[in-house]
Amino acid sequence: MSLREVFDNNPDRRYIMFGGKGGLGKTTFSAATAYWLAKQGHKVLVFSVDPQASLSDIFKRDIFGKGPVEIMPNLYAQEIDADRRIREYQEEIRQKIRDMYGLDEMPEEIENYIQAAAAEPAMEESAIFDEVVDIVVGGEYDYYIYDLVPLGHALYYLSMASVYDEWIDKITKLRQEMDEYQQVAAVMQRSKESEEDQILRELQDIKYRINTSSSILTDKQKTAFFFVIIPEEMIILDTQKAASLFAKFDVPLLGYLVNRVIPPELASQNIPDYLVHRLEMQKDYLTKIDKVFGGQVMARIPEFERDITGLPMIERMAEAMFGGDA
Repeated sequence: MSLREVFDNNPDRRYIMFGGKGGLGKTTFSAATAYWLAKQGHKVLVFSVDPQASLSDIFKRDIFGKGPVEIMPNLYAQEIDADRRIREYQEEIRQKIRDMYGLDEMPEEIENYIQAAAAEPAMEESAIFDEVVDIVVGGEYDYYIYDLVPLGHALYYLSMASVYDEWIDKITKLRQEMDEYQQVAAVMQRSKESEEDQILRELQDIKYRINTSSSILTDKQKTAFFFVIIPEEMIILDTQKAASLFAKFDVPLLGYLVNRVIPPELASQNIPDYLVHRLEMQKDYLTKIDKVFGGQVMARIPEFERDITGLPMIERMAEAMFGGDA
């Protein structure tokens, strides 16, 4: 089955994800797929969850941290600014504590906790994940194209529900410890029942957001996940391992896309020995890819003579992925 047929035969799969090791072309494939779908008349958002995102480079537009930016009719792109999201987190937490306990100023102990939490290594990923929840829960687009981080970090996103559960436990514990602060207890104006209700509503909202996003990642009716690979030994082995790990999370894997295939017709031309050997090596690896991944290989994309940047080159990539009439 071709990549075009996958989309034609699965119109309800509106959450499209490209994963793989870094530097294989996930962002390029995400942009080209978004372009192709937009050309079909669908309203599409392609967004990156990679802190080192390159959608700005591919589209030749400054989109970082600007929210959804219209690239062309029906096509929007977004790069998430994790640092800004973290700052917003901090202020939201401060305001909720002020409102909940009737405080004019934040107690120093709590402010120190907020600052320390923002410096945790996982905070950037958490901020991006939360932004993704906002994006997909909004439901403004026909298609959402995820440009995922490299494989190891992608697995992190798939396990975020358990991470957030631990975070909620910490927040609950913090709430209990706040009773120990004399200055907080002294200014409490609301009843214990009201406080508990408000905290419960916060936790329920967090749970809802987590479950909504997690359910999308594993929804076999609405989601399609594709691995991007290239014809090299280590990439094939790493992808095999990753596919088995993703299977444990019940991610709906629809296929594999082989990128950077050197056109085999070059073998009949007068080319350097280096390229001759590369073609021979590639032929062996392409055979192995077909053997290992079988009928799940959706497309083989040729190595282009230049970088895929700007709409004309994105259109060429889309044609290579989906056929003509991009």
